[in-house]
Amino acid sequence: MPKPLKVALQMDPIASVDIDGDTTFRIGEEAQARGHELFYYTPDRLAFQEGRVTARGWPLELRREKGNHYSLGEEQEVDLSTMDVVWLRQDPPFDMGYITTTHLLDMIHPGTLVVNDPFWVRNYPEKLLVLEFADLTPPTAIARDLATLRSFRDKHGDIILKPLYGNGGAGVFKLHSEDGNLASLHEMFSGINREPLIVQKFLPAVTKGDKRVLLVDGDPVGAINRVPAKGETRSNMHVGGRPEKVELTERDREICARIGPLLKEKGQILVGIDVIGDWLTEINVTSPTGIQELERFDGVNVAAKIWEAIEAKRG
Repeated sequence: MPKPLKVALQMDPIASVDIDGDTTFRIGEEAQARGHELFYYTPDRLAFQEGRVTARGWPLELRREKGNHYSLGEEQEVDLSTMDVVWLRQDPPFDMGYITTTHLLDMIHPGTLVVNDPFWVRNYPEKLLVLEFADLTPPTAIARDLATLRSFRDKHGDIILKPLYGNGGAGVFKLHSEDGNLASLHEMFSGINREPLIVQKFLPAVTKGDKRVLLVDGDPVGAINRVPAKGETRSNMHVGGRPEKVELTERDREICARIGPLLKEKGQILVGIDVIGDWLTEINVTSPTGIQELERFDGVNVAAKIWEAIEAKRG
């Protein structure tokens, strides 16, 4: 058996997680099964206090019982440098609040192993890391300027327009080459924030599904296909996408072989990439999902592979 580790989960509120789909729940459940001790807190309870990085939270026990899936111990303040592992697992938006948590956790890493490495989570947000692999991705532009977005659509026809730092399919639009809404969507996004938009050439293969490939410490461990609901462009499970069993193709393995070494080098232990047809569209490092669906389809214990990688690093 591995040496018991003290593990902190920085995550969204535990009460509302779906125990049949939530990846963080599954990570914690497997940690518990391996004899590790869990502590839970939400990101708003992370603090820096006179040289110490602290969190106010609770000892945590998980159970696979709907409506009764967790118990909390007494609330306490913990110096996170006393933990063996801290999981950075809250969902985006990848805003300044999120970025601040990566700066604070940076202060205790690698003495305490933060997963994924917060420096590179900060530097590799999902829709930006793919830009380093332009030959693997569909034509892509990042711009706030309407003329640039129009010019991209004039060149490529149907496009997908989405916020640069969103998640879960929120704010994703498909625009036809003659769609009259580009300017009004640009105006709406500009009124919400000062961030650029990302625009990609639309890939018709998305009707057959958007594949989520999971990598552990740089190596692919399997994939699920997410098929959009009827009348929907987005395949995210948050918005009704249907998960299906699927095998890794030669092209998927080629993509993983290109990006895997970089992910491993930068401490990105759990990563989910999105592949439509033959093209890489996102590299998700902040809070990737899909473990439970993959485990059910393939009968592999992905969570165990993740913990084996972490335990080896903690040695």
